[in-house]
Formats: sequence, structure tokens, C-alpha cells
Amino acid sequence: MTALSKRGRIAIAVAGAVVLAAVAVGYTQIAAQRDRNRAESQVELANEEDMGPGPKMQILTNGRLSMVSSGHPDGPRTVTSQACDRAYAAAGTVVCLRPVDALTGTHLVVFDAQLHERQSIALTGFPNRTRVSPSGRMVAWTLFIDGHSYASGGFSTSTGILDTRTGTLIRSLEEFAVVKDGQPYRAADANFWGVTFADDNRFYASMSTGGRRYLVEGDIAARRLRTLAEDVECPSLSPDGTRIAFKHTNGGAGQQDHSQAAHGGHDGPGITWRLSTLDLATLRITHLAEARSVDDQAVWLDGATVAYSLQRPDGTNDVWAVPADGTGSPRLLIPEANSPAPPQ
Repeated sequence: MTALSKRGRIAIAVAGAVVLAAVAVGYTQIAAQRDRNRAESQVELANEEDMGPGPKMQILTNGRLSMVSSGHPDGPRTVTSQACDRAYAAAGTVVCLRPVDALTGTHLVVFDAQLHERQSIALTGFPNRTRVSPSGRMVAWTLFIDGHSYASGGFSTSTGILDTRTGTLIRSLEEFAVVKDGQPYRAADANFWGVTFADDNRFYASMSTGGRRYLVEGDIAARRLRTLAEDVECPSLSPDGTRIAFKHTNGGAGQQDHSQAAHGGHDGPGITWRLSTLDLATLRITHLAEARSVDDQAVWLDGATVAYSLQRPDGTNDVWAVPADGTGSPRLLIPEANSPAPPQ
């Protein structure tokens, strides 16, 4: 996207967010209270001490930061007062994308392990994805600027990275140079989303342009991105750095709606995704045993299992898990939860 196009989209997003939030604030407050009551009646609460020793998993329970025992993830949980639309944690760094409401826009908030606020950055858009590097130093996020779904035509995203140690802020990956198929590439329709970190400099993400979607590898120091494979969305790097869990578009990139190319080449309504893994050395794809459409950025619980969120017909989210080698079957891991982070 050109700088002018991006500024125009952000201005529209800001105005639209203010108007829609003002109109809907009454309903939102009523719905939020209803959902809180529902969560309190169905989720067993506990103090952290009651969950016993051992690793814990961070999740969201009805939009609140929560913790469960990784040994008994379907058991009692602690639910904090911290409201987030998306959250993640690694190496003692907790990141939260605050929801938009009638009075405030989105904020990226960085906490320490005790949920003491370290940094807060105002952002424009609607929260969608967030990740933390394995060391806890680097934080990434994706917001929707236009649209609200990767399955709709004409959406636009904004993806940035924060160095929590130095305070260096990359507002948008659109600042990076792109190498596509070995050649320098620049296009006004390029969108980026779904960062996953290899370390504090190297990462992977998704890019859409010209009616196609790509896995890209990023270099923060060089401010450069290069394409690696097509039809790979919302990547998540395995703990050993050899595989990517991702959303594989059913039907493949060749069946995408190219009439949307002017808006970033996005798929039309009705698209579904198959949870899959990609071997980075061979580019071999393995479809996992989850046959339902997964519109989420999966999380590796360990080297053999990935977790992801699915929504029930009534809007309630659950966290599921499935083996990463294509065997087995999905299992319900944490009811009434979403946005899981690996055990710590």
C-alpha cells in the first residue's frame, strides 16, 4: 500500500471505530456483563496456589487474562481483571491487545510475569494477532484496518514489531523491502499479518499481494522480507525451528478470487482453512487431523502438539489440540477459552 493509501485507510478506520463504538456502547456493556455472568457460572475459578506446582498456560477467558495448569488445562483457572482481545506470553513477557471501546482505541500493553505494566502503545485498528519472541524481548501484533476477517474481500491489515529492551518501534512491516521469487518487489496492495519469531531478529509472517498469499521470512536488522512458499497463512514456528504450523487454504491459492486483486487479492466469502504443517527444509505439507476450518494462528504446546481456538455456534470459544504429524484426532483442551500461549 502507498503511504497515502495507508493514511487514508487509517483515517477511515479511526472515524468508523468512533462512530460504531458510540452507537454500540450500550449494547456492548450489556453483552459483556451477560458474557461475564455466563463465564462465571460455567468456569471453575481458583487461586493460582490451588492449581499446584508445575507449568501454567496463559489463556483468555471471556476476554480476561487467565491461567490454567498445563497438566490439567480443563481444570480450575485463575481469571484476572486484565481485558484483552488477543494475548500471548513467553519468557516472562506478557502482551495484551486491549479491545476498542467508545472512549479509547486499541492499545498494545506489555506486562511482566506478575502483570506489572511495562509499556503501552496506542494503535489504530482492531486486534487480531500477537506474538512474543522466545526470549521475551520482541513483540509483534496485527490489526485489521479495513474489514474484520481473512475470508472477506478487501481487508487491510497493519503489522508492527516492538523491541521491549530498546523501545525501537516498527509501526508497519510495509517499511521493509520485499524480495519475491528472488527479485525486488514493491506493490501498493501488499498486506502482512501473523508474525511468528525464530529469535530476536528473524521471523516469519504472511503476505498477500496480486491475488496470492505467501509465507515470508523477515530480517529485522536488514529491514527485509523474502518469500518462501505460497498459500501459507498465520504461521507458527515449532520449538525446534524446523516446521511451520499454518492455515492452508482449501482449494489452494489458484482458486482465490482474483477479482479482489485491487484490494490485496483476498479470498471471497465461504473460504475455509485446513490446519497443516510445513517442513521448512523440504516444503512438504502435512494436513493435520482437524477437519474443521481453523481461522486462528496455532500455538505449539511442545514439539508434537499444536493448539488452536474454535468457536461454537453460540459464539463461545474453546481451545483444542491435535498431533502435529497428521495422526490422531482433535481433543478439547480448554473449554471456554481462546488465545492460548505455550506452557511456562
